[in-house]
Amino acid sequence: MTMTSSRSTASPSGDRGGRLPITVAVAAVLGAAVMVVPLLGLVVRAPWPAMGAILTDPATLGALGLSLVTATIATVITLVLGVPLAVVLARPGFRAAGVLRALVTVPLVLPPVVGGVALFAAAGRTGLLGQPVYALTGWALPFTPAAVVLAQVFVAMPFLVLTAEGALRGVDQRLVDAARSLGASPAVALRRVVLPLVRPSLVSGAVLAWARALGEFGATITFAGNFPGTTRTLPLLVYAELQSDATRAIGVALIMFAVTVLVLVAVSRRWVRPW
Repeated sequence: MTMTSSRSTASPSGDRGGRLPITVAVAAVLGAAVMVVPLLGLVVRAPWPAMGAILTDPATLGALGLSLVTATIATVITLVLGVPLAVVLARPGFRAAGVLRALVTVPLVLPPVVGGVALFAAAGRTGLLGQPVYALTGWALPFTPAAVVLAQVFVAMPFLVLTAEGALRGVDQRLVDAARSLGASPAVALRRVVLPLVRPSLVSGAVLAWARALGEFGATITFAGNFPGTTRTLPLLVYAELQSDATRAIGVALIMFAVTVLVLVAVSRRWVRPW
């Protein structure tokens, strides 16, 4: 009897499966509609009888393959560079964290075309870094597959860094102190204690970065161009098809939508826990 009474008097905040307030439910439905209705329109308007031909078309396969390869390479680079950056931002007492975090966040709010112009200013043939490289080697980065990867890294890294920083700030410092007291060096404590604790967040951030890299358009078309077989990724193919055949463009867009959703759903089932 006592146990039943204690359960019945549990605080509402602990009842995660309880009924939602009507205002929350209505707002959630409207928010979902804003996201889902345009995607539903894409599915309804898709040229389903021609989808097989669109999917197997060499132009589609080439753009899809380039998108998957470049987005994956960009994600690996983002992990290698972004995780250490997140560790630095999460360190207590780092005075420049605010400025550095603002700079990291800029690509999230910067118009993608402006990002492409910024990449030209830095890595173009006459750019800050591109000019000495071109003078020494005769090689220019713009309008190459490497330029596609760089553009994707530029726009995708903030997703990983901000996600990882938030997770790192939530790590119990007492666990790190315990590892240090047992003789672990800072590097070992980071590798053996901290990173395993935030692994789900790192995976989520990496997947978000991968999805953003896969869908990158503005910086890519500005900095890398739209050349079939070289720099034409799937979003650029959608843009090119839209100029001549809107129905076919919808079909290509649906392929990209399906690939992205499959990856996000697979990862969310594995790593994202329900509230």
